[in-house]
Formats: sequence, C-alpha cells, structure tokens
Amino acid sequence: MADTKVISEVTGSIWKVLVAVGDSVEADTPVILVESMKMEIPVLAPDAGVVAEVLVAVGDPVSEGQAVITLKT
Repeated sequence: MADTKVISEVTGSIWKVLVAVGDSVEADTPVILVESMKMEIPVLAPDAGVVAEVLVAVGDPVSEGQAVITLKT
C-alpha cells in the first residue's frame, strides 16, 4: 500500500472534518470542508483508500497546496 496525500486546493480554515482514521473512502469523496471567503469548499480524496492520518483539526488555518489527510491506497 502506498501513502497518498489529500491536498487542499484553497486557502482558508478547516470548517468540518468528514472522516476519521480507519474510514474507507472512494475517489472523489469529500473528506474535509474548508471555509474560504464565506464559502464551504470540499476537499476530495484523489483515490480510493483508507484514512491513515488526519493532519488538521476544525478551526485550523490551511494553505493552498497543504496536505490535510493521508490515505493508504
């Protein structure tokens, strides 16, 4: 199994974490919601896999290109 980083495409703050360690996800499943400019932007899993690590918490600032979750794929 390889590690895949799930990357935020926008700068903002973490509004909601939709998965937990051990959860299985499919490709294009929303895993995080980022609040940016009063909009909720979903961060999608790029591949199917199992959540190995959640790297952020609700309220954390996040930058464009920052890894927010690690998947085992």
